[in-house]
Amino acid sequence: AATKLASAEKLMYFCTDQLGLEQDFEQKQMPDGKLLVDGFLLCIDVSRGMNRNFDDQLKFVSNLYNQVAKTKKPIVVVLTKCDEGVERYIRDAHTFALSKKNLQVVETSARSNVNIDLAFSTLVQLIDKSRGKTKIIPYFEALKQQSQQIAAAKDKYEWLVSRIVKNHNETWSNVSRKMQSSPEYQDYVYLEGTQKAKKLFLQHVHRLKQEHIERRRKMYLAMLPQAFEALIPDLDEIDHLSCVKVEKLLETKADFSKWFVVLEETPWDATSHIDNMENERIPFDLMETQPAEQLYEAHLEKLRNERKRAEMRRAFKENLETSPFITPGKPWEEARSFIMNEDFYMWLEESIYMDIYSKHQKQIIEKAKEEFQELLLEYSELFYELELDAKPSKEKMGVIQDVLGEEQRFKALQKLQAERDALILKHIHFVYHPTKETCPSCPLCVDSKIEQLINSRFIRPSERNQKNFLSDSNIDRINLVILGKDGLARELANEIRALCTNDDKYVIEGKMYELSLRPIEGNVRLPVNSFQTPTFQPHGCLCLYNSKESLSYVVESIEKSRESTIGRRENHLVHLPLTLILVNKRGDTSGETLHSLIQQGQQIASKLQCVFLDPASAGIGYGRNINEKQISQVLKGLLDSKRNLNLVSSTSSIKDLADVDLRIVMCLMCGDPFNVDDILLPILQSQTYRPSQCGSSSSV
Repeated sequence: AATKLASAEKLMYFCTDQLGLEQDFEQKQMPDGKLLVDGFLLCIDVSRGMNRNFDDQLKFVSNLYNQVAKTKKPIVVVLTKCDEGVERYIRDAHTFALSKKNLQVVETSARSNVNIDLAFSTLVQLIDKSRGKTKIIPYFEALKQQSQQIAAAKDKYEWLVSRIVKNHNETWSNVSRKMQSSPEYQDYVYLEGTQKAKKLFLQHVHRLKQEHIERRRKMYLAMLPQAFEALIPDLDEIDHLSCVKVEKLLETKADFSKWFVVLEETPWDATSHIDNMENERIPFDLMETQPAEQLYEAHLEKLRNERKRAEMRRAFKENLETSPFITPGKPWEEARSFIMNEDFYMWLEESIYMDIYSKHQKQIIEKAKEEFQELLLEYSELFYELELDAKPSKEKMGVIQDVLGEEQRFKALQKLQAERDALILKHIHFVYHPTKETCPSCPLCVDSKIEQLINSRFIRPSERNQKNFLSDSNIDRINLVILGKDGLARELANEIRALCTNDDKYVIEGKMYELSLRPIEGNVRLPVNSFQTPTFQPHGCLCLYNSKESLSYVVESIEKSRESTIGRRENHLVHLPLTLILVNKRGDTSGETLHSLIQQGQQIASKLQCVFLDPASAGIGYGRNINEKQISQVLKGLLDSKRNLNLVSSTSSIKDLADVDLRIVMCLMCGDPFNVDDILLPILQSQTYRPSQCGSSSSV
């Protein structure tokens, strides 16, 4: 039956999102008269309201119940605002429900969206007995379940956002349209609403932006010490300046624009510069931040420490040179107490002093040996009465030592008696068998120098046929660039150095070559990663890759390097010999990935017009699997390229002259201060100069 409800001028509205938005939805005025009503929700506010007495409210609800009960319709008591509920009010409300035919009570909170659906479903079950009985859950238990449900939905929604949104420049309109059909998005919006979903999106975007800014900041701060080293390396120039004056000084430097960029708007992290990935220069306003000031102070302190350490080295060397206790051959353990003080230990490690001491010992020992050899020449009459085999007896050695014993040059080698005796025997052997091999100055013997000088002026026919290399000083050094990212260049450089001698010499077909390596793994447009420096002229480049990313880095770096030399007078980098090498990843020696990398490497090698070496054909692996034979092959190829650029054929256009013998006898003393080249060059520079047919290495 219809029930008459008196609710004059009341509005009923339907809200599908959040409360407080009544004006956004369709509004209808409740009709005056009888309505068809199937059940009632009897609401009791259990929060502590201002200027409101709960007991009065309960009396009003009791009277209202008496009127509604006459309709014989199902009634459910709903306790509202339980999130702010007062315990006594809730208890009294339950007592009231028990006193009224044991009415069912549902504790709710509209703001927290707890048990709202349960209130209506409980009433529907009372109206329609065919429906299963609804279990009524207390507020705090329902709140816990609700919180867990929201937390789970939030985690899934945040996962969805993090998977879709990778860039901090994404907008809500675009992203929400992409997520519209995703259940993670739908569930969270149903539980928490669109505004909270948007808020989480904005928080994620803000986090991405801050992470991006922080990465850029770390990159700039990492470059800042290099900029200081390049622009202000002189301590005297900046030692007395404040940070503000140093900033003004930096702007006056010629290479300022290579390292810094001055932005029209500041700070840099609040401008569009954060997204300018092409410009890797340091924003100049970064200098005003505390980390930059700390780096400048560290640079200043570094220069001061370096100066102080250099002063300590000089003072230590002066101590060595002036101390009467430092004699040739004296061990460090004996000398340390005479020359070390507390200041020395404060600034440098003992190993550095030991190295300086070792070099000083080497110098004074060499000098003492030279002076001792002079002494032996002065007493040459002591060695004239020996047997033909030039082996002195113990008695003769005793006589020699007795005669020389009072000489200071003899005493100087007191701690090196074995070497002193060896010098005496070597001198005796030279007196009776004077050759370049027995010369005390070997390998600086004048005979050896003359042979080297003559051999360096031409290639004999037999040597040309055998493709032996010249001993020209320009070919004795190989400057090699090793290009690769993520540690590849450094690792291969270390492997090649492991194949070298202690003084970075590399043997190719029995000949020593000085090998200088320059591993590069960064932006080649920066001065610190340039192929060429004032002291390093590359002869070739090894390009390493083990992935698509590292191969792209090689191609971009080669192109950037070639672009930087276009238009220059010295543009030899355009024709720099290249070798592309595929380096195996650990544990990955086969499969489609390796096959794809080989194909891509071959294509790039064809594009760059360079040699390509893959693991299968070259045998070059990652780590300790380096193939020394292949490295030697690469270096020999670089030597051939270098020779083609440096050497000019020495074909003579003058007709062969008649054989002429001009015999020159040169009497030179090994160790004389003048150079053999000064005497022989006028002869060797003649256009008619040619090798002798007699085969002597010192005949022309």
